[in-house]
Amino acid sequence: MSTRVPPMLARLVDDAAVFPPGNAPLPEAVAAHHGHRAAWYAELVGPLLVPASAVLSGALDAGLDLDLGIVGDAGIDPLPRAARALPASCRLRQVEVAVAKRGEDPQPGLTRLVEAVRGQPGVASYAEIPLAWGLLGALDTVARLRAEGVDISPKFRTGGLAAELFPTPIELAAVICACRDRGLGFKLTAGLHHAIRYTDPETGLVHHGFLNVLAASAVAQAGADVADVAPVLAGTDPVPLVESVRRLLDADRPLWIGFGSCSIAEPLDDLVRLGLL
Repeated sequence: MSTRVPPMLARLVDDAAVFPPGNAPLPEAVAAHHGHRAAWYAELVGPLLVPASAVLSGALDAGLDLDLGIVGDAGIDPLPRAARALPASCRLRQVEVAVAKRGEDPQPGLTRLVEAVRGQPGVASYAEIPLAWGLLGALDTVARLRAEGVDISPKFRTGGLAAELFPTPIELAAVICACRDRGLGFKLTAGLHHAIRYTDPETGLVHHGFLNVLAASAVAQAGADVADVAPVLAGTDPVPLVESVRRLLDADRPLWIGFGSCSIAEPLDDLVRLGLL
């Protein structure tokens, strides 16, 4: 087993320790993130994600040397002020925010997000788009914006506190293929606690596995249709998933940009247990 983090897994997991269900206090999350950055698996971990409200409240100490992502917990409008309020020693790598609620038209939110991040070169923006009416039109807009040079990508919710926040395998497969057809990478958020699809014994909710998503993204990138991608997302046998991903470890990750997790230990432990790290 190698301790090298291969390209397929590089920066797969953003550190969302301060968000539910982990809810770590910010000072503890910062200290733990420094530990991740110094560990042998550092290349697995992306930036520390912090709420815009915490930045605006002055909760980040001056002098912190961190790569950060700001999550718009109070919407799009506070994002520019939060970016300006970061300690000068921190590097803003990305902003993430929901551009619409379920049932709302995401187009106005996309326009506002582009305006909010204008003038911040090198900062990627992730627009959380509901898996509902208006999704395909929003993806068309994101593709157009990227063609115009805007660093924006879609982000989708794959979990939460209610069953309707967990897309079915066929729904998620359709979204992955829709992104593939438009040449878009995508990010996911929530619910991806373990490598293989599983049912939470406490809530009864069925969670997507991040290894399922890796394998499904590779299948989609190779040209498979929704009917072939969905069974990969639905699989619960680790053997075919591990073997399909193992063959691709030295390749760049297809389509899927990554996900935020309130625990770095959970995905890390699963990857080690399955022999992929």
